[in-house]
Amino acid sequence: MSTIHQEVSFACAPRVVYEAIVDGRKFAAATGAPASGDGVEGGAFACFGGHITGRHVELVPDTRVIQAWRAKTWPAGVYSIVRFELAAEGTGTKLVFDHAGFPDGTGDHLAQGWHSNYWENLAKLVG
Repeated sequence: MSTIHQEVSFACAPRVVYEAIVDGRKFAAATGAPASGDGVEGGAFACFGGHITGRHVELVPDTRVIQAWRAKTWPAGVYSIVRFELAAEGTGTKLVFDHAGFPDGTGDHLAQGWHSNYWENLAKLVG
């Protein structure tokens, strides 16, 4: 199985990064693209105008987000698992990210997309 592992640091508290990931309004503010959903375990979310959809499988405030996650171009019923682990790093946050279970041939595109669509936009929002 192919996986993506990335680590990134943000100049803010873990709570700020956590909320930007799980709160649809805050995610939309970070990316400038339509997003919906709220940060409740089991709750559905959509981002980038519905191109990405899924459910929050596990939420540990300020610490961990695990999502069943899919792109709308994938075959019906195909979901991957994304895991965001957050830890205080001085006055900032270290995010350790893992993505598994995506369709063959999509890994390079996804890996680049996490940087350009998620980390760069979250860094602009949170400082």
